[in-house]
Amino acid sequence: MGSGKTTIGRLLARRLNKRFVDSDHAIEARTGATIPWIFEIEGEASFRRREADMIRELTGQRGIVLATGGGAVLDAASRAHLAERGTVIYLRAGIGSILQRTSHDKNRPLLQTADPRKKLEELLAQREPLYREIADLVIDTGRPNVQSMVQTILDQLDALEAGRARRARAASMNQTAYTNLNVELGERSYPIAIGPGVIQDASLLARHVGGHKAAIVTNTTVAPLYLDQVAAPLRAAGRDVVEIVLPDGEEHKHWGSLMQVFDALLANKCDRKTTLIALGGGVIGDLTGFAAASYMRGVPFVQIPTTLLAQVDSSVGGKTGINHPLGKNMIGAFYQPRAVLADTSTLSTLPDRELSAGLAEVIKHGAILDAAFFDWIEANIGKLMARDPQALSHAIARSCEIKADVVRKDEREGGLRAVLNFGHTFGHAIEAGLGYGAWLHGEAVGCGMVMAADLSHRLGQIDAAAVERVRALVKAAGLPTVAPDLGLERWIELMEVDKKNEGGAIKFILLKPLGSPRIASVPQDLLTATLEACTKG
Repeated sequence: MGSGKTTIGRLLARRLNKRFVDSDHAIEARTGATIPWIFEIEGEASFRRREADMIRELTGQRGIVLATGGGAVLDAASRAHLAERGTVIYLRAGIGSILQRTSHDKNRPLLQTADPRKKLEELLAQREPLYREIADLVIDTGRPNVQSMVQTILDQLDALEAGRARRARAASMNQTAYTNLNVELGERSYPIAIGPGVIQDASLLARHVGGHKAAIVTNTTVAPLYLDQVAAPLRAAGRDVVEIVLPDGEEHKHWGSLMQVFDALLANKCDRKTTLIALGGGVIGDLTGFAAASYMRGVPFVQIPTTLLAQVDSSVGGKTGINHPLGKNMIGAFYQPRAVLADTSTLSTLPDRELSAGLAEVIKHGAILDAAFFDWIEANIGKLMARDPQALSHAIARSCEIKADVVRKDEREGGLRAVLNFGHTFGHAIEAGLGYGAWLHGEAVGCGMVMAADLSHRLGQIDAAAVERVRALVKAAGLPTVAPDLGLERWIELMEVDKKNEGGAIKFILLKPLGSPRIASVPQDLLTATLEACTKG
């Protein structure tokens, strides 16, 4: 508010030969009531719904310059409409300037308080990251010459369109297209971009880095391959970049590595507007997300997963954490990223073993929630193992769609989301029992799915043919199908340390039938039979 949107918008529309529309004025014209009256009688929540409806309608029109209310960005759908359907210009004004311009304006209900300055500070802290998230251009309005500001906008619009044209030509020549999905979580909603060359698209990452500083967390394997590709464009865009390189491996997903991240953030005076960027596989993503959730009680972060497992599973959904010697991922938080940017070209440098580990999570999504997708994986496992780009892109996109839908319905694992742990109760026990890093997470999950299918059959929920289908597909993906013999007591001890358990009872995600999950405790004798059968091969 008070940044000059109406004044500058009218002049800009005139210079561009477009029609000017103010969303607040459009709401007043439609309702026959003033904005202060709507706030007073209906409340802010009702006004925001009217505002979101109006923005959805107006952004569907062409040939207009639209000035929105300052709080329009609070609605995730409105942000998406503005970003996708138009060019967004953020007119940035200092609090002193806004107070001077609005001090005698009684038509601003949010400023009718005893301390307008404090209220503006609160609003700016809430809205500034959202403005930057969707803005194509940021224009400081401190200059008194309005005509000069309009000319600056016109010049930058020309440069922006020229850049877009160049990128469009390049995309056409390379026939590169991203698959774009969205995790719908209200104000915490975020996009997923999947495709080759995502890392090279500097503007794609930059729009999700709102502050002046970014910290990239990666590991010793990924850093030589991709760190410069991510850091250089951010620096070119004027961001200060902190590079944090951790040792590679599941065995380093612990408190010490988390402290290493915190040490670097504090040493470089990173503030609450610093964006953390997780560049790597599931370990880096989980650890960086937990650091972002904890540092200064929460800073934004972006996931750039470079392994198949991370692209299809761990980067989506907001589960973050570190391991404890007594259990995997037992210390962490639910904390959603600002965006997930999955560059499928990074899979070309992925070792065969890591590729197979990622396919475990792909198989999991089909086994529990999409029988047709399971059928597709069976028919295309050869192409997936051969790294066929189209097959991998489809597998990643469908896996993300399935997981995003589950997360939308149950963000914090109150019930449904637990089904995503199919194979994980057995798998986590394998990882902890052998020592983290001995088996890759995906290897343990793949074997765990075979064990869970066996247990499902012993309960009479699936037939022997379904068990064999799961075993054969896991084997075709290059994953182990025979579990290590940890000893019955040790198996039970390890599985009792599981986040799904209630009242000491071990909870398993089972199949009933293939393509549909069931969460249940099981009789001890059947569990023992599965452990004995699956550790002997």
